[in-house]
Amino acid sequence: MSNILILGATSAIAKYTTRLFAADEHNLFLVARNKDKLASIKQDMLVRGASSVNYESLDLSDDTQHANLIQQVTDTMESIDIVLVAYGTLGVQKESEKNYENTLKELQVNCLSVISLLTILANQFEQQKSGTIAVISSPSGDRGRQSNYVYGTAKGALTIFLQGLRNRLAKSKVHVLTVKPGFVDTPMTKDFKKGLLWVSPEVISKGIYTAIKKKREVTYLPFFWRYIMIIIKSIPEKIFKHLKL
Repeated sequence: MSNILILGATSAIAKYTTRLFAADEHNLFLVARNKDKLASIKQDMLVRGASSVNYESLDLSDDTQHANLIQQVTDTMESIDIVLVAYGTLGVQKESEKNYENTLKELQVNCLSVISLLTILANQFEQQKSGTIAVISSPSGDRGRQSNYVYGTAKGALTIFLQGLRNRLAKSKVHVLTVKPGFVDTPMTKDFKKGLLWVSPEVISKGIYTAIKKKREVTYLPFFWRYIMIIIKSIPEKIFKHLKL
């Protein structure tokens, strides 16, 4: 039985992943902004087999609250064995192009606030010399594209941070997992036109669950996104800059 912290617990991917943990009878601590949704998810997870479920309503982009949050979680569960960071926003690229404040907001939510949490958690996991840190990043961070380069910048920086964290924590037996989902049909992407590459959040959640169990370092979900990004990254810049991607 493990103590599992889910940050961004009301997101579609997080909810389905949490169901898999609940079926294994783990202890859960859920964090997200919407208190009513958290209360509903708590009852669902208890029915699905979780040994215990606690939750806290918090805007995770507010990094001034992070130290108190992690202390609260540790006091409640005594220790954290697994943390899944699954929150973020998919901002409007055109709005960020017009206004730096919008860019800064995207970077704060998708990168800087996550780094704040990971800094606190990494120190704690390093001391206990065990645990798993799983973070949802994105293939968008593999190469900047005109359609979403602000979001891609945030995820690219986060991916590099996780690489360094993995290197640092390896000697302490702490597992650091970078998750890179492709196109996922969730409420956050409801306005996007869907195609053959789109998958459900259930598919992604099963991939995350498996990657944590098998202690993988980086996982593209579904797997074929690894090969798609190899092709995209291999295109020479002189050609790439003219593509509408």
